[in-house]
Amino acid sequence: MSSFDPVSHLLYDSLMSRSATLPPIRVTPETKASVEAALREGESLTQFIESAVCQEAEFRAQQSAAVARAKKALRLADKGAGLMGVDDLLTGMQRRAKAAQQRIRSTVAARKR
Repeated sequence: MSSFDPVSHLLYDSLMSRSATLPPIRVTPETKASVEAALREGESLTQFIESAVCQEAEFRAQQSAAVARAKKALRLADKGAGLMGVDDLLTGMQRRAKAAQQRIRSTVAARKR
């Protein structure tokens, strides 16, 4: 699985003056009309498609990185590293809930004065 590295991409683009082409795609006339209707002032269909492709590649790279971080976190969780026990979690939640209730009571009491 290859991932899109925007820094390498920018460096490559700035160093290399040649460009590459993507394969043509077939779409329904309705899809083409919808895309053309979405074009901004002065934007060409080619510019739109290039932008969409680059954005999708960046999104997928970020998504892959997020999945990798999640997998690492799960591996660490399986090892028990950095996990909070259920009792500690519930105690902390109860402490935060009581503190929030106290803040609400204080705010209500201050408004009544």
